[in-house]
Amino acid sequence: MLSTMQDVPLTVTRILVHGTQVHGRSTVTTWTGGEPPLRRTFRETGTRAVRLANALRDELGVERGDRVATLMWNNVEHMEAYLAIPSMGAVLHTLNLRLPEDQLCWIVNHAADRVVLVNGTLLPLLAPLLPRLGTVEHLVVVGPGDLSLLEGARPAVHAYEELIADRPTGYDWPELDEREAAAMCYTSGTTGDPKGVVFSHRSVYLHSLQVVSAESMGLTNRDTSLPVVPMFHVNAWGVPHAAFMAGINLLLPDRFLQPAPLAEMIASERPTHAAAVPTIWQGLLGELTARPRDVSSLKQVTIGGSACPPALMKAFDEQLGVRLVHAWGMTETSPLGTIAHPPAGATGEEEWQYRVTQGRFPASVEARLIGPDGSQMPWDGRSAGELEVRGPWIAAAYYGGAGQEPLRPEDKFSPDGWLRTGDVGVISEDGFLTLTDRAKDVIKSGGEWISSVDLENHLMAHPDVAEAAVVAVPDERWGERPLATVVLREGATAGYPELRAFLAERVARWQVPERWAVVPAVPKTSVGKFDKKVIRKSYAEGELDVTRL
Repeated sequence: MLSTMQDVPLTVTRILVHGTQVHGRSTVTTWTGGEPPLRRTFRETGTRAVRLANALRDELGVERGDRVATLMWNNVEHMEAYLAIPSMGAVLHTLNLRLPEDQLCWIVNHAADRVVLVNGTLLPLLAPLLPRLGTVEHLVVVGPGDLSLLEGARPAVHAYEELIADRPTGYDWPELDEREAAAMCYTSGTTGDPKGVVFSHRSVYLHSLQVVSAESMGLTNRDTSLPVVPMFHVNAWGVPHAAFMAGINLLLPDRFLQPAPLAEMIASERPTHAAAVPTIWQGLLGELTARPRDVSSLKQVTIGGSACPPALMKAFDEQLGVRLVHAWGMTETSPLGTIAHPPAGATGEEEWQYRVTQGRFPASVEARLIGPDGSQMPWDGRSAGELEVRGPWIAAAYYGGAGQEPLRPEDKFSPDGWLRTGDVGVISEDGFLTLTDRAKDVIKSGGEWISSVDLENHLMAHPDVAEAAVVAVPDERWGERPLATVVLREGATAGYPELRAFLAERVARWQVPERWAVVPAVPKTSVGKFDKKVIRKSYAEGELDVTRL
């Protein structure tokens, strides 16, 4: 027996139309640095998105299924592209501006991007790559930039504002299948070539509903959200599309991502919510400690991308009165997988124990833990295994390239179709996930597992340690042992023996590293995660000044 419900496609087009009509008075504010911020209402933003769609179709010949790339900061023009490109049936492809040149070229060619929208400030990055971008036919420059860098460029060059000026404000939106591609992002490619994840209209729509739900970020049109997380990083964690769906005001930082301008925009524009990786908030805490500002408007900060040190969460609680809320996800999960709101009734230490987990799974994300022998582990808060997930916004494969079959590597997908996340952890009886490590980063010492994340969190709780990264290194006796690399705060006096003793009070003594090194900074990936492969390589090549205790 079938239902009697209407079968209406869940599409980005509906988000665009709804946000423009129903939430037309909500605003998108772009920080400009030293000048008054640029403000546009959702009605203005939606209207300009329609004009962009007309320009892409009529002037540049963009058709259904064509990939249109963006190499842009978080700003209102990028938001217009977020709405226009999927709604017209094309595919929004956000480019990670922090990737190495070779990877960036590989991604553009693999996706077969026909058009690239680029901020003028990023022309020095893009211009030298143009001869290597074989599929790009048009370049659309957004905002001021040095156009002399494009002299003799093969793609046709257009100015964004001139391109969309005087275009019609109506568009005959196509009837899209909700399973069609809406957007695509490539993983950061820490091993091998980056892998393309293609999000459907359906997955974007359902994920947006989850973002605004009370058990997730719980934002409404009374809120202003500051997504510091780049719009090229898993669609800024879904915040832009969710914002247009629910009328959430947006504050976009453009290229002003340093601690000082972030502190200024929070104090000036009074956002109630923000989202970024831990390194951003670590830097902001240092800035606010040295030069206090009023950031009391922030009621909630969604923090993800990598595990947040509990010491950082406590510092925001106690010093700033700002609540950091842990979340977990990845490009393949759109990215929202879990978020750490303690259950009703949890207070004091019990509440804290929930807050430092990665969070609880929503109904749409199924999870299981697979042990080293391939068996499924129980949800008892103790039994560890590799996390596998499935759901309506979870990838089932990677993009294989134009005209090619999707890719389903065995190390990424189980035989029955679950995504192998590569994360190792435990799940409590009530569905809260605690990650203990990445499968590739867990330290296997004498037949026992040591969590590098656990050691890092404890080290970063020491007042003299700004950052810490722990990796496995070969050991003749135990197979592997931990190497601790630390970044000391200015004026720090703690030496290795003190740090070792500090750890020994918090973890089993056999887990405490014998090898130590001070580094000026922990290397990071393009999305701000600790890049441990660089540390392992530096150690193997004898580039670290290691002390063995």
